[in-house]
Amino acid sequence: MKPFLPLLFVVLVGGGQVAGAQTWKPAPGYRQIPIWPGTPPDSKPMEGPEVNELWKGTNIRGRVVNVSKPTLTIYPAKGKNTGVTMVVFPGGGYQMLAMDLEGSEICDYFAARGITCVLLKYRVPDSGPTFNPKLKRGINPKPPMALEDAQRTIGLLRQHAKEWHIDPYKIGVIGFSAGGHLVASISNHFDRRIYPAIDAADKQSCRPDFAIALYPGHLWMDERKFELNRDITVTRKTPPTFIAQAEDDPVDSINHSLVYYIALKKAGVPVEMHLYAHGGHAFGLRPTKFPITRWPDLAMTWLHTIGILGQ
Repeated sequence: MKPFLPLLFVVLVGGGQVAGAQTWKPAPGYRQIPIWPGTPPDSKPMEGPEVNELWKGTNIRGRVVNVSKPTLTIYPAKGKNTGVTMVVFPGGGYQMLAMDLEGSEICDYFAARGITCVLLKYRVPDSGPTFNPKLKRGINPKPPMALEDAQRTIGLLRQHAKEWHIDPYKIGVIGFSAGGHLVASISNHFDRRIYPAIDAADKQSCRPDFAIALYPGHLWMDERKFELNRDITVTRKTPPTFIAQAEDDPVDSINHSLVYYIALKKAGVPVEMHLYAHGGHAFGLRPTKFPITRWPDLAMTWLHTIGILGQ
């Protein structure tokens, strides 16, 4: 594995941002692995180096920007290894990545319950749907780099399943906000790679065996019509899906979750949705006074229900 980039110390003013930003790296003992053997496909110049911005006064303590070299970090299952693997997609509007709130904290929780977690640091910014204010619709760049990174990651996991002690038939995805859109995207774009195959990993299936979307965005893109984003085509092959959403979400309308839920139901895809009165946006799994805090327990029960963790 290549060494991490040297620390970057910068002074940034305003918005509660803290001086002393650095590149993101996992806690000691965890392995961060580049997902591409060379330059990733469709790479584009970044405005600056990768930086982990530290913020005060918000739920998001770390925001990673300018990711040009995507990586995966493996959080092995603790205790009894169930063989189940969960690929974690942090949110951030496809502009940055909330690598702690919607990344490492999620991995720590599920790894402690026997599920191997793989935290994907996918490329940002501008790697998913963009927004056209005039048309009020999402328009994917061709091709979207975040989806390329997600497809590649699932292929790598299946290729290395024996080495990494995981079940290649029990690999799912979980994502938050924009990461929730990436969950829907990879759940419905798996029949073919959207980039030229590089090696044996790209010959593996990149279809998730299950999907969990928390307060997803970019799915309802036209305020004039209650329709699913045209880039997401749900079929009966879409994996079983779990959705959790707060009605008082101030960032993304609940319509993103509702329109996807309806599309899944119409296609005959097993789907379970939990809609809470309170919780806001970017609640992750940090404790609150609201019932929405208990969504991880419901997700674990659901994994038993669909047979991923056994019944």
